[in-house]
Amino acid sequence: MWQSIKHTAVLALLCFGLNSPSWATDSYDLVLNGGRVIDPETGLDAVRHIGVRDGKIVSMSETALRGKRVLDVSGLIVSPGFIDLHAHGQTILANRVQAYDGVTTALELESGVFPIDAYYQRRAAEGSPLNYGASVNWLSARIAALLDLTPTGDADWFTQALTRDGWQDSIATPEQLDTIEQLVADGLNQGGLGVGFLTGYAPGSGHKEYYRINQLAAARGVPTFTHARFLSMAEPQSSFEAIQEIISVAASTGVHAHIVHLNSISLKDIELIRPMILNARDNGAKLSTEAYPYGAGATSIGAAMFRGEGWRERIGAITANNFAVDGRRLDEAEFARLQKEAPATDIIIHFLDASKPDERALIDQAILMPEGIIASDGGDWTLANEPVPATAWPLPEQAWSHPRSAGTYARFIRNYVTERQALSLTDAIAKVSYLPAKLLQESVPQMRHKGRLQVGADADIVVFSLPEFADAATFATPAQLSKGLKHSIINGQLLIADGVLNTSIMPGQAVRNSGTR
Repeated sequence: MWQSIKHTAVLALLCFGLNSPSWATDSYDLVLNGGRVIDPETGLDAVRHIGVRDGKIVSMSETALRGKRVLDVSGLIVSPGFIDLHAHGQTILANRVQAYDGVTTALELESGVFPIDAYYQRRAAEGSPLNYGASVNWLSARIAALLDLTPTGDADWFTQALTRDGWQDSIATPEQLDTIEQLVADGLNQGGLGVGFLTGYAPGSGHKEYYRINQLAAARGVPTFTHARFLSMAEPQSSFEAIQEIISVAASTGVHAHIVHLNSISLKDIELIRPMILNARDNGAKLSTEAYPYGAGATSIGAAMFRGEGWRERIGAITANNFAVDGRRLDEAEFARLQKEAPATDIIIHFLDASKPDERALIDQAILMPEGIIASDGGDWTLANEPVPATAWPLPEQAWSHPRSAGTYARFIRNYVTERQALSLTDAIAKVSYLPAKLLQESVPQMRHKGRLQVGADADIVVFSLPEFADAATFATPAQLSKGLKHSIINGQLLIADGVLNTSIMPGQAVRNSGTR
């Protein structure tokens, strides 16, 4: 009898405890109550209450939850954290700026890095506000093979290479090509997320070389990320031809080929290039695209695309005034001087004017590409032509970068959802979270748990006010954080709470493939 009574009492206590406020308070590390939750994979768009434990979403409830820390997010949008596939700013400072733009994972996939191990070791040692990762930099492997150099991964290494000939317009020998392939394979063995092709910076590299390294990527089951070979509307060697090459390797090797910054590489030929990509995809080619919502790009003034006979006419009859350094437009004398004396100088080049309806429509075709991804192509920050220290905070008011380094995602949502209603909020959030994760998840299982708000997903979550979410960065004053971001949660930790950044935590984790197969 006593054992029966004792057993009943224990059951009663347990049942009472499951519903008691004290038990519920301890059950979740973090709770988000009452927000408008968007999950782009399932199409969920409803008020929900989210419970987070040990860096994961463990509850999606229709009733309010209690936990160790509870945030009332009623009236706010609760979204999967944004995943930037094209983030050149791989520093603590660049990450913190992007966090206010909704980014929770910042990947360097267009150019990639080399050596891969050194990159991951450095980021882990420094700590990272955001999740991080990189592809293998084919161009560094090519420079190393053709110039017999040892890549270091330092920016100065590539800057010095810009001043040397022999790799931008040279065909690799069979021995050199073997070396390039081995270096790229080594990077994949070390966890690179794919292969980044800066073919626009080595436009004279061999087509057979491009094909062979894409074959390697296809065999390893990883995607490639290509900055197309040419920047031109004139034939031969047009952007149209360069995109045809990417389509060709996708169709012939089976690789998933991702085309970066479709908006800028297409120039005004997007009306020809867009349907070509869509038709190829409909016929089985594994192709994806990305774009950013600006009519200007950024690169080095000494890049090969700004050299050679007739390059200005090929791009669209541009002048030195289309180029800007530190927000100041150049004249012809200064342009020539910088190309000769300082070819690594960062510049902004204005291709299209978004204030003109016909040119904005061209940008729209890239942005609104079916299943097209939004990626920033953002970079690091400088002040008086020197890098801003990585641990500096807040961002100095006079710091310089392309405004996309601070405002890409808020600008996209403000312009295409809030103001113009060109996309539904769910479709827009898919472009910045679920679709980037989907692109990578076949080769990187970690990504199956990102870009979604579901039980079992990583707790990478952003909370923002839709009416307030807007970019503030401009070409004249780029060092301005996006507005309207209330909370940013990285792997279950509050990096930004009530709009305030916590500089004492580094919750970002490495995103890496499984290496050798």
